[in-house]
Amino acid sequence: MSFKDLNLQEELLRTIEQKGYKTPTPIQKLAIPKILEGKDVLACAHTGTGKTAAFLLPALKKMLDEPTCKGNGPRVLILVPTRELAEQVAKDSINYSRNLLKIKTVCIYGGVPYPIQKRELSKKYEILVATPGRLIDHIERGKIKFSRLEMLVLDEADRMLDMGFIQDVEKIASFTPKEHQTLLFSATLSKSILKLAENLLNDPISIQPESGSMKPKNIKHQIYKVDDLSHKHRILEKLLEQTEANQAIIFTSTKAYADTLEDDLKEKGYNASALHGDMKQFKRTKILQKFHAKKLQFLVATDVAARGLNIPNVSFVINFDLPRTKEDYIHRIGRTGRANAHGIAISLAANKENEFVKKIEEFSGQKIDVLTIEGLEPRKQTFIKAKKNFRNRFDKNQKSFKRKKPARKAY
Repeated sequence: MSFKDLNLQEELLRTIEQKGYKTPTPIQKLAIPKILEGKDVLACAHTGTGKTAAFLLPALKKMLDEPTCKGNGPRVLILVPTRELAEQVAKDSINYSRNLLKIKTVCIYGGVPYPIQKRELSKKYEILVATPGRLIDHIERGKIKFSRLEMLVLDEADRMLDMGFIQDVEKIASFTPKEHQTLLFSATLSKSILKLAENLLNDPISIQPESGSMKPKNIKHQIYKVDDLSHKHRILEKLLEQTEANQAIIFTSTKAYADTLEDDLKEKGYNASALHGDMKQFKRTKILQKFHAKKLQFLVATDVAARGLNIPNVSFVINFDLPRTKEDYIHRIGRTGRANAHGIAISLAANKENEFVKKIEEFSGQKIDVLTIEGLEPRKQTFIKAKKNFRNRFDKNQKSFKRKKPARKAY
């Protein structure tokens, strides 16, 4: 199947050709025709599978038709969980619509002064990309009306639920007109997602490409076992010495440790910067711009960078700390190996995390190679086994060495 078979406008096909896309991805093949039919869609799609184009291309085609209602406000509303993803989706929307006349995209999220966003919202636009919290602020201030809304898209819905946005999403949906098309894209179809879909979607078409096509096959998975934090730091340092990474993202579990690791890497002479949710938006944007421009080699980030970053030259993803869920692991490693390039995902894990590693292997359908660095082999496992054996022998011997109670004397 080619993009021409998807019944898209010539202007859109020209843009697709200019971007170098040859054939649609599985999620695009399945979702675009159903969206163009006007159906509500519930789609399971991981990062890096082309899901953004799967909803943007048909949405843009619909924008070429005359609006069903006159006035201001968006015809398409795309809700996303993070600022970074909002910027990425808005950027894609602008790129895909560059050959279309009078199609304008506005992007709003927290951390940006209200007056700037008010000016953007006061002009005529068709597509609005927004994070839930900031969007509600503008709705309550009377700056956004949904009388023209034809399509509501929930992108990365599972992440929005994880971040506690479900009530905000439902509140936003209550402001939308009764007659509109709703699309929900999620990396997983958990009970919570299915319940949300039941509340917001009308007789949806369920789309779930074969699991094998949804998981990155061009990424090599590796794991290094660590004894403790000090051992973990020594292995990371050696990995950065040995690997010839164009650019790499190093994921940590906390914001505070992202800052700590940034300082540690800078002391060792590396060009590194932290990225997390406690930073002001202008600083986050500046750091990402440097990373996009290849002026920054290592990005030390929390899961705020696990979704929404589309940087083609990321050759390595290093999980300094393993993520909380197997889905987050897939999203993290999806920052490398993009656009059919090859990537490497390296994880540093303690023995107590072995069960979680097995779950990742089952979910990804790929075996994770356990590697060692000469001179930095893990030693704690041997110590634990020896300690356990000693404890077993001690408990066994205790039975024979228990002091017997003295017999009662007869008086």
